[in-house]
Amino acid sequence: MTKLRMWSSIKDIKKVKRASRSYRSVKLGQLFELEWAHVYKETIRGKKWLEDLGISPGRWAGNYSLFYILIRILSDFKPKKILEFGLGESSKLISSFLENELENSTQLIIEQSSEWIENFNSRFSLSARTRILHLPLAEKIIKRHKNYSYREIEKNINEAFDLYIIDGPTGSYRYSRHDICILSERFRAEDDFIVIIDDSNRLGEIDTAKDLVSGLNKKGIKTYSGRYSGNKSQIVIATEKYKYAISL
Repeated sequence: MTKLRMWSSIKDIKKVKRASRSYRSVKLGQLFELEWAHVYKETIRGKKWLEDLGISPGRWAGNYSLFYILIRILSDFKPKKILEFGLGESSKLISSFLENELENSTQLIIEQSSEWIENFNSRFSLSARTRILHLPLAEKIIKRHKNYSYREIEKNINEAFDLYIIDGPTGSYRYSRHDICILSERFRAEDDFIVIIDDSNRLGEIDTAKDLVSGLNKKGIKTYSGRYSGNKSQIVIATEKYKYAISL
């Protein structure tokens, strides 16, 4: 075997190993997702308004682990003010909680697409205490990486929330959905909150979670972090008051 052929064979073996690891990771995620689907369905048992909601998990929408986390947080902690990045299936879930269990809570959704807002509203009626704010996409550079952001979000959001769900805007390869870090610059030491970063199986969302925790630490805000994984993953970051949200 020539030296060239030997190196070629080594590269082929490495490719096969990488493909095998990737396949095992996908299959493991699918098994976890099946388990989360079962847990989710058991969790909503007896709540007819949830059973009849018609949630469609997966693909572009949130997966079962996300919906389970949301149900537990909404039921157990009853956040008063909820901010959601991205309009979708989870918006329906939260809005239904407002109508059935969270009578004193409000929900603000930021969405990049006016067409999607119109399409969504034609099929589903959100709570009267849910508001959608249309903020188009803007391109930014975050640590030398191109990043998609909500245009002028820092000028449009001037209040604190108890629960932040980060599932928009369109993902970026690095430092994805970094707007939560911009908003966190106004967080105070006395604030209590939960942040859910969806799609945290991706490098860009992991970047953002690390930046968020680092920034909060610099401000003297102690947080706890946990991870939930199925076909997709979520990172949950919570202050002392809500620390049990990382291990529901």
